[in-house]
Amino acid sequence: MDLRRAGGRVSRRARILVLPGDGIGAEIMPHAVRVLERACPDIELDFEYASIGGAALDSDGVPVTDATLALARAADAVLLGAVGGPQWDDLPMDRRPERGLLRLRSELDLFANLRPAILFAPLASASSLKPELVADLDILIVRELTGGIYFGEPRGVTVGNGGRRGFNTYVYEEREIERIARVAFDLARKRNGRLVSVDKANVLEVTQLWREVVTEVAADYTDVALEHMYVDNAGMQLVRAPRQFDVLVTGNMFGDILSDVAAMLTGSLGMLPSASLNAGGQGLYEPVHGTAPDIAGRNIANPLATILSAAMLLRYSLDAPEAAERLERAVAAALADGLRTADIMPQDGGSEVTRVGTDGMANAVIERLEEDR
Repeated sequence: MDLRRAGGRVSRRARILVLPGDGIGAEIMPHAVRVLERACPDIELDFEYASIGGAALDSDGVPVTDATLALARAADAVLLGAVGGPQWDDLPMDRRPERGLLRLRSELDLFANLRPAILFAPLASASSLKPELVADLDILIVRELTGGIYFGEPRGVTVGNGGRRGFNTYVYEEREIERIARVAFDLARKRNGRLVSVDKANVLEVTQLWREVVTEVAADYTDVALEHMYVDNAGMQLVRAPRQFDVLVTGNMFGDILSDVAAMLTGSLGMLPSASLNAGGQGLYEPVHGTAPDIAGRNIANPLATILSAAMLLRYSLDAPEAAERLERAVAAALADGLRTADIMPQDGGSEVTRVGTDGMANAVIERLEEDR
C-alpha cells in the first residue's frame, strides 16, 4: 500500500485485484466493487481485473495463468467471486476451475482462512434452528488452508487387478499447525477468550499431532481458555447449542465441512464472507457460497456475502476498521429495514419484508453507507 500526499494531506492508495470468476460470482462483483469504493473514500483504490476458474479455462486454457498469479502477488488484496460450473465438470482434475483457486491460495501462502458465522438479528427466523438457539450468534472458524488432505501427496486413482483405487494423503507438519494455532489464539484473545480446537485424535495420528502442538502453543496464551473437541462432536454441537462457541480452529478438510454447517445457522450461504490471509497480511476475500449457475444472470443472487467479504478486506488487509464497521452497519441497516433477497425471505413470505434483487440489495447498502457519514 502506498502513501501519497494530496492537497496537503496524506491519502492512502491500495491495489485490489478483482477476480469475478464464474456464475453469480461474476454477476455480483460489480456491485461489490461499487460498495467498496464508497465505503472508504479516504483510500484511493486501484482495481485490476483478471480471470480465474472456468472463465480462465475458456479464455486461456488453464484455471489460472501465471500472469494472474503475478498480479495477485503484487496486490494489497484480492477480491474473488466464485469459481466452477457443470460445463467444466468432465475436465481432468488438474484442469478443473477449482484448481485455479487452490493454486492461488498455495502460491500466496494464504494459510489462515477466517470464516465468521454471524446472525444478523432480522434473520433469526431464516435460520434452520429455533431463533432462541441462534440469537446473537457470533462464531469465528479459523481453518488451516494450505495443508492437509487437499494438498497432500501422493494422491490419485490407479487401476489394478482389484479394480480402481483412489487415494489421498492427509499430512500436517508441526510448523503448519503452530502458525494457524497462533492466529486462532490471537483472534480469541481479541474476542471472548475461548478457543475450541477440532480434531479426530482418537483415530488419526496426524490429528494427534495437531492436538499436541495446539496444546503446546496454549502455554503462551494463558488468558485464552482452550478446549479440544472431536470433529463429529463439534458438528453435533454446532446444531445443538451453537452459542457455546466463540473461536474454532481446525484443519483444512474439517474446516471446510464445519464452516458450511455453521453457514446454515445464519440462514443462508449468501450471508457468509471469508478471508484467507498470509503472514504478511495480504489476503484473498471471497464469499463462502458457490457459483449457483441455476440462478446466474437473473438478478436474484444475494450480494451480501461478497459485500461482507469486502468489509473483511478493509479490516484485515487495508487496516481500515472504521470503514469495515460502517459497511457492516450498512448491511445490518438494510436488513433491519426489511429488505430481503430470495434466499433469506421468510418461509411464510412475511408482510413486513420486501423482496429485492441483487442490484436492489447492493443499492440499499450504498444508500445506508451514504447516510452513515
